[in-house]
Amino acid sequence: MSRTATPTDEPAPEPTASADPRWRFFTEDRTRYASPWFDGRHRVMIGFGCTSAPWYTSDPRCPGSQGFHHGIDVAIPCGETLRSAVSGRVVTGGLGSAYGAKAFRIRTAERDLLVAHAQTLLVGDGDRVVPGQPIAEVGALGAPDGCHLHLERRSVGGGVSSATDPADVLALRS
Repeated sequence: MSRTATPTDEPAPEPTASADPRWRFFTEDRTRYASPWFDGRHRVMIGFGCTSAPWYTSDPRCPGSQGFHHGIDVAIPCGETLRSAVSGRVVTGGLGSAYGAKAFRIRTAERDLLVAHAQTLLVGDGDRVVPGQPIAEVGALGAPDGCHLHLERRSVGGGVSSATDPADVLALRS
């Protein structure tokens, strides 16, 4: 996946659902990926790391005026069900409006996995989740670029500065 590509701007048509007209892709990767977090196959909108997406302030780690994206965004139609791919405990609150009012973490012994922009939560604070369990419905709360899954990996209880590439946990496969 290219982390610094220019946007392709056109929505990627979905084989079984209408594309969100707000989608913008900041990667040249047109592969549709499967993942244990969602059904079907979907494209990555923004990868982890330096990006030309306009929603992030310039970051000294990145070339030019690029910003830094702390997660991976996957374009998924609104209302699609997200499933946990890990066992852990749900922690809600304290994430800020950019992640949407229904963002939450799944806390494991090793890390927090932040799920953002959901329109509906199917779990609550303190709930235990297991792999395959429905956890939320995809939304665009707090997001300017349409419905998608934003998945971020942080240290347990950590802030955005502790974010590391969540690719292995997202487990995308072509």
